[in-house]
Amino acid sequence: MSATTLERTGRGAAFLEAVHARRNAGGALLATNFYNAETLLAVLRAAREAGDELILQTSPSTLAYLGVETAAALARAAAREAGVRAWLHLDHAADDALIERCLEAGWDSVMIDASEAPFDENVARTRAVAERAHASGAAVEAELGYVPKLGQREATEAGFTAPEEARRFVEATGVDLLAVAVGTAHGFYKREPKLDLPRLERIRAATDVPLVLHGASGVPPAQWRAAIARGVAKINFATEIKDAFTRGLRDALAGGEIDLRKTFPPAMDAVTELVAGKLRVCRGEGGSV
Repeated sequence: MSATTLERTGRGAAFLEAVHARRNAGGALLATNFYNAETLLAVLRAAREAGDELILQTSPSTLAYLGVETAAALARAAAREAGVRAWLHLDHAADDALIERCLEAGWDSVMIDASEAPFDENVARTRAVAERAHASGAAVEAELGYVPKLGQREATEAGFTAPEEARRFVEATGVDLLAVAVGTAHGFYKREPKLDLPRLERIRAATDVPLVLHGASGVPPAQWRAAIARGVAKINFATEIKDAFTRGLRDALAGGEIDLRKTFPPAMDAVTELVAGKLRVCRGEGGSV
């Protein structure tokens, strides 16, 4: 099977092997959301130019917009044509039926998000999804703690992941990756976030599963690097992609051009440049983004 295709046979094992390999090398894999063909092609172009791997994330909202089968076919075809080894991940899913559809369609990894439920309920729901996903050959991510969603309140220490609970959660669920709450939030920040790095160190000491940082848009590169040094092996990046694309498209439309083949490329270029910088950070390379 070509390394440029999204894996279908033993895909979860291959995905996790890539995540662990990146962590062992002192880096992290970048997980970028895509929303349409243009943002998909733009992030893949950044990975191709860098000779890097990439996780392609689909949110439930994007799948409602594109369709499960369309999103899967689009991602596989685009990754193959770009010559990029890419992994398909379902992000923040709470609907068992959607998770099942994505497993059947060959997603490499799925995230069950029951983080706002009580601990025992989160464990039970995550364990059930993990059993089903592992049986189908996919990896599983879950979240413990409270990472505020778009439009919700800012992150506070009361919602941060407790290291001992992280250990118990991983042991009870069999989850492969753990998204933790250490001071980030989804969407843009009102003020610069400050990650609780000592807490992240304690979580890393409590469990050996790769850790995931959600809400990375707006977090300074130095804090990305500090998080990677403390066990974060997957970094989710979405909001800045939407913002860069929309700003680029708005500028391209200002002159009255209506040919989409001319108005979309500048917006795509903005996303490619943005993601290229984030890939460098994830590989541990110097420079600012």
